[in-house]
Amino acid sequence: MGFLKGILEKMWENVWTDNESNIQKLLDPDTNAVYLDLGCDDGYKTVFRGAKIGTSDINGIEVVEERMVLAKGKNVKVKESDLNEFFPYEDESISAITANQVIEHLYDTDKFISEIYRILKKDGYAIISTENASSWHNIIALMMGFQMFSLTNISNKKTGIGNPFALHKNETTLSSSWQHLRIFSYQGLIDIFKTHGFTVREIIGAGYFPLFKFLSKIDCRHSSVLTIKVVKT
Repeated sequence: MGFLKGILEKMWENVWTDNESNIQKLLDPDTNAVYLDLGCDDGYKTVFRGAKIGTSDINGIEVVEERMVLAKGKNVKVKESDLNEFFPYEDESISAITANQVIEHLYDTDKFISEIYRILKKDGYAIISTENASSWHNIIALMMGFQMFSLTNISNKKTGIGNPFALHKNETTLSSSWQHLRIFSYQGLIDIFKTHGFTVREIIGAGYFPLFKFLSKIDCRHSSVLTIKVVKT
């Protein structure tokens, strides 16, 4: 069992590596860009994305104080804010936004997306990445009567609720801010951004459990993770 778990953990590591590559692939080079990372954590990936864009104006929003301190140490201009609420930026002041594995944790998705729209400049873009409710491993779990894998971290008592095959079942407890509240399918992710007035430029996938990851490039509708690029037009 420990051997199998090790294999699965390695597979997920590869998914997150591919997912970050997808995010960076969708970034547009612009030395004058004002870049903002929503949920920037310690700023490590934020800095790499800023370098990919080619800008020195790298900003972040983070709610955990210890992570903010680390990000500031990497010269990320961090502001503290709850992403369910008002973002502390002026209208049409940001060129490019990323949010990786954030939207699924929020209780006010409409506010989150409307704030992204408000602060983006005209023709500015946002890249949002999140787990896919329509991935094959989530569909199979539901067919078996189990909780989908992407919605097993829904309690601060224990992880792996409702799915005996959850990778980190019963290992840790989660604060409410780390729990998953909404998981979007391929079409759901597209529709929610269109509803808020965005134009969808591209959507790509990473991971394809239980099959080979290269299939996510052929059929991202059922990939493990989705990354969508939307533009304010």
